[in-house]
Amino acid sequence: MNIDVVELASELIAMPSETPTSNRPISDFLRGVLEESGFTVEEVTYIDPSGEEKVSLVAKKGTGPGGLGLFSHSDTVPGDIGWDPFTPALENGKLVGRGAADMKGPLAASIAAASRFNDNDLKQPLVVVVTADEEGGHIGAHDIVIRSQTLTSGWPQYCIVCEPTELQPVYAHKGGAGITVTARGIAAHTSTDRGESANFKIAPFLAEMADLVPVFRSEQRFQNPLFDPPTNGFNMVISDGDTATNVSAARTVVRLSIRAMPDACFEEAVQMVVRRAEAHGLEVEHWSISPFFASADGPLAQAACRATGAPEAVTVPYGTEAECYQNYADALVLGPGNIAQAHTVGEWIAIEQLHEAVEVYTRLIEDLCGS
Repeated sequence: MNIDVVELASELIAMPSETPTSNRPISDFLRGVLEESGFTVEEVTYIDPSGEEKVSLVAKKGTGPGGLGLFSHSDTVPGDIGWDPFTPALENGKLVGRGAADMKGPLAASIAAASRFNDNDLKQPLVVVVTADEEGGHIGAHDIVIRSQTLTSGWPQYCIVCEPTELQPVYAHKGGAGITVTARGIAAHTSTDRGESANFKIAPFLAEMADLVPVFRSEQRFQNPLFDPPTNGFNMVISDGDTATNVSAARTVVRLSIRAMPDACFEEAVQMVVRRAEAHGLEVEHWSISPFFASADGPLAQAACRATGAPEAVTVPYGTEAECYQNYADALVLGPGNIAQAHTVGEWIAIEQLHEAVEVYTRLIEDLCGS
């Protein structure tokens, strides 16, 4: 079967699949494309906390152990105002639209490559995975590793996460933690002097967080020189609900983030923040996503360098669902497009890179499934 990658990517962009909404329509479409390409497709569904149905697809072609999996996701961040995000456009060698880079373009390239092969071409199986809720904390990815009958009965030996890397093989990336700290006060008009400002209650904690910034940026134990930048991206945002200046704030919420790297005292950094919040009697919740770290010169990295012509695999500072899969298969991140173009108004991907990605994935399938 011959799939035009630009046409398929354009069709996917035209199907809104923002993370807060159900991805059932785009999943039904993708299931049809995959089945027409000769895949047996498993649906893994769940209802998210907002009551929306979410669908992940695990498609397989060929039999036996080992093989290669191409992993993507179907959801996108919101379309934003200021452009027409769900009307794909071809402009000066670019495909423009929400998800063009992250990651409907890469997803289309993986399917276009996979559709070129039939069972007789494959000595090891070929798997294509499309998850839900990647932009919402990798929920679909964490779900399929537990509930997909296709995967739990036998993972492929190799896993390519098709996020945009400009077709540069990526063997490691950062993870992260989110920490939410809440102070509660009593709202009252300041003329009565009966209120209690949550902002004042949380202020000592904020001062201590400011003191941590130079610590995290300067102490080598919190850094890893394999990454650029080598620091953990410690950040903080604050909201009191835009309380008026003549009212004491009833609630102030501070959200902090720390990027995780191997061998960089990540857990210690998180606990430094959590312990200070608890010491001030503030409410605190936190979650974390692991970093991804694989062999820079293992068999998969070598195959990816052969397929792309890249001299070596590299690291990146952003995160992907590879962190979910690294305990089940030899994993790598490799896809067309640039992460800097994702999540932006006017998001785009170079058409030339889309076509090249189809050839790169084709060479990888031939190398890892056909020999």
